[in-house]
Amino acid sequence: MSSVATVNIHEAKTHLSRLLERVAAGDEIIIAKAGTSVAKLTSIHSKKTALPYGVLKGKLKIKPGFDDPLPDDFIAGFEGR
Repeated sequence: MSSVATVNIHEAKTHLSRLLERVAAGDEIIIAKAGTSVAKLTSIHSKKTALPYGVLKGKLKIKPGFDDPLPDDFIAGFEGR
């Protein structure tokens, strides 16, 4: 489970390794100067979450002919002919 914590600049400098371990585990760290947020430490690895099955049911419409073959002149444009 991730959480968000706020630390001051001194604490961030003193405990950077510990804070980075928390970020790697999924937490976000806000760094503040004089009580004002100035930066956020987050992981560079995004957590991909799958959409629940069927969440878009009834929300997408596919027009008739969607999967019809493309016209030859259209394909020729992609092939440089």
